[in-house]
Amino acid sequence: RDLSRDGANRAQQLAWAWCELPVPVIAAVEGVALGGGLHIALGADIRFVSPDARLAFVELNWGLVPDLSATQSLRRLVPLDVAKKLIFSAQSIDGAKAVELGLGTELSDNPIEDALALARVIAQKSPDAVRAAKTLLNESGLVPLAQGLANEMAASAGLMGKPNQIEAVISSLQKRPGDFIEPEI
Repeated sequence: RDLSRDGANRAQQLAWAWCELPVPVIAAVEGVALGGGLHIALGADIRFVSPDARLAFVELNWGLVPDLSATQSLRRLVPLDVAKKLIFSAQSIDGAKAVELGLGTELSDNPIEDALALARVIAQKSPDAVRAAKTLLNESGLVPLAQGLANEMAASAGLMGKPNQIEAVISSLQKRPGDFIEPEI
C-alpha cells in the first residue's frame, strides 16, 4: 500500500507528491506530455507551457483510466465537463489550448526560463509564509468556508512575530533581499 499523507499509493505518488510537498512546485512543459507525463505536470502548483507542447490523457485509448492521481489534480484545475471531455476523448491539445482550458498556468516561449525566474521571485519571500499559503490554497476547495477562514486566521497568527515574518518586514522596508531561516522539510 505505502500510502502518502493524502492517501496516494506508490504509483500515484509519482504525480501527487508535488501537491504534498510543502514548497511550491513549478513545471515547465515542452514537447510531449502524454499520460503519466501530463499527470506529473498537473501535480505542480504552476505550469509554464510552450505553445507547441502536446498534452493528452491517452489512457482510454488503451482501455484504462488515468491512474497517477490525474483525476484528482485535473478536477481541481478545470470544470468537470472539461475534465470529462479531455479524458473521454484522449484528444491531444497544444500549449495555447492547455492554458485556455486551465491545464497550464501561462503560455511561454521559454517555459524553463520563466519557471526559473518565478522560482527566484518566490525564493525571496518568507519560506514560512509561502508554505502556509500553499497549504491554505490546497485546502481551500476541500473544507467548508468557515473552516477555511479559521485556517487562514490560524496560519496568519502562527506567522506573526516569528523571525521570518520580522525579516520579511525589515528586508522589504530596507529594499534588500530577505535573509530567511529555512524551515525543516
